[in-house]
Amino acid sequence: MSRAEREAFGVYVHWPFCLSKCPYCDFNSHVRHAPIDEERFARAFAREIETTAARTPGREVSSIFLGGGTPSLMQPQTVGAILDAIGKHWRVADGAEVTLEANPTSVEATRFRGYRTAGVNRVSLGVQALDDASLKALGRLHTAREALDAVAIARTAFDRYSFDLIYARPDQTPQMWADELKLAISEAAEHLSLYQLTIEEGTPFFGLHAAGKLKTPDETVARALYDITQEVCAAQGLPAYEISNHARAGAECQHNLVYWRGAEYAGIGPGAHGRLDIGGVRHAIATEKRPETWLMRVESMGHGVVTDDSLNSEERADEFLLMGLRLTEGIDPKRYAALSGRTLDPHRIAILSEEGAITVDADGRLRVTQAGFPVLDAVVADLAA
Repeated sequence: MSRAEREAFGVYVHWPFCLSKCPYCDFNSHVRHAPIDEERFARAFAREIETTAARTPGREVSSIFLGGGTPSLMQPQTVGAILDAIGKHWRVADGAEVTLEANPTSVEATRFRGYRTAGVNRVSLGVQALDDASLKALGRLHTAREALDAVAIARTAFDRYSFDLIYARPDQTPQMWADELKLAISEAAEHLSLYQLTIEEGTPFFGLHAAGKLKTPDETVARALYDITQEVCAAQGLPAYEISNHARAGAECQHNLVYWRGAEYAGIGPGAHGRLDIGGVRHAIATEKRPETWLMRVESMGHGVVTDDSLNSEERADEFLLMGLRLTEGIDPKRYAALSGRTLDPHRIAILSEEGAITVDADGRLRVTQAGFPVLDAVVADLAA
């Protein structure tokens, strides 16, 4: 990994509001029926950015990601105010990637042009499915036609765009997914995020699944769907560069690479997480999740931080292993040793290699194989033991 990659610095900004709560979603998102006071929130974002920047002076921002929630519910001037605050308190690198997440229901050409003017240069669309029955089952408010229209608008407004799809949905067959994926790739310029549906505790889907009212594909079908995902995307020039993300060469999401490569990032906004190096120590930071409570904390204290833990060498190394092995580029075991103070067990590496779960390059770089990715958690646990 180059020095620039190690020294990359990302800023994540969380806009916590949505038009509705999807039944599979366990993200920190909230529905408010009264209008949001965007000016007040923009001032609070700027204040938390100022406080965070004071703890991390001299950084150069390589990527900015506005996530949620539904950031595309913000007015372009709100986005502009947030980006201006980042630029005021940190230096932003020339050509820095600035991504905004959007839902097809909130996509308008005029609004997208406003985001572009504000400084956004990449958009990520939460399409999730390209057939209306699945969209309705997933609780999405848009139709497949609206989703494709939104992609077309993104294509005219931005040089770089991506969209998400969820697979392993109820009643989905491998052939249905292959056809949908080929349609998606025909609409995708450079990047797709393809997530297998997971049933998260605390969501409406969890209760339905537990009661037998929501049936997802069994393990065999889910594996077939995963294999089709890899095969179709690779054949169409969008191979996986991370377990759930596919891109043409050079079009990888730079902000997500900050996470997966173990670089620093600041988390701004309600429920945001960050990893910052302060005084030579890596800090794991999280802010208050409830938007109005976060707002009051920032207005009174300058930040919404509720957790600020120092990570010891073993915790930091384990996090590096967990995140880095998600990438097809894998990890450098020497960096793991430098972080943890111990080397990975060569005997465990040999066994996992024999089982076909990992490979070791001539220069020692360790990668998870295509066969190993579906059991990534077990591979990581074995290596970290």
